[in-house]
Amino acid sequence: MPGAAVPADLAALVARAERAGKGAPPVEMWNPDHCGDIDMVIRADGSWFYNGTPINRPALVRLFSTVLRRDEDGRTYLVTPVEKLGITVEDAPFLAVEMSRNERDGVSVLTFRTNVGDVVEAGPDHPLRFEIAGEGGGFEPYLRVRGRLDAKLTRALAFEIADAIEADDAGAPAIASGGAWFPLPPHALDDAKA
Repeated sequence: MPGAAVPADLAALVARAERAGKGAPPVEMWNPDHCGDIDMVIRADGSWFYNGTPINRPALVRLFSTVLRRDEDGRTYLVTPVEKLGITVEDAPFLAVEMSRNERDGVSVLTFRTNVGDVVEAGPDHPLRFEIAGEGGGFEPYLRVRGRLDAKLTRALAFEIADAIEADDAGAPAIASGGAWFPLPPHALDDAKA
């Protein structure tokens, strides 16, 4: 977007993201031997634990988050050039905690900031997906951050993104961002209609 004006809310979101533009190490290119599993857990609420003790240093959590990788086997690992350690992730490894909704060249763009400092624009390379939460629990939105790693939108953002639901070309409920449409699952809005 050289020369284009950046909306104030988007500029503020990026300013709050320490890692914006820094990117993560190339963990997808590293192929070390699996060294076993460690007792590290990323809980569904976004908190990180090691040996049952919370990791309370945000800088340490951000550092670990840069070397996460989810492999084809569905497991999540901490990966360096020389080792690969399995960890437990209860839901998604990241939380999307802030969203900016703007228009660029007549196209709706949703930009998210994660709890670990990633700034991600939803679109073809970073799709949104929606799950149904339990019986009658409504929909739970997720955003692909990098590789196979997702961020779950916080409950507040789930309500905020619900305001962006439109009808796609076929008349089905969906959310548009970055030139892509992301359909909601069948019955996702049943509770809202009741």
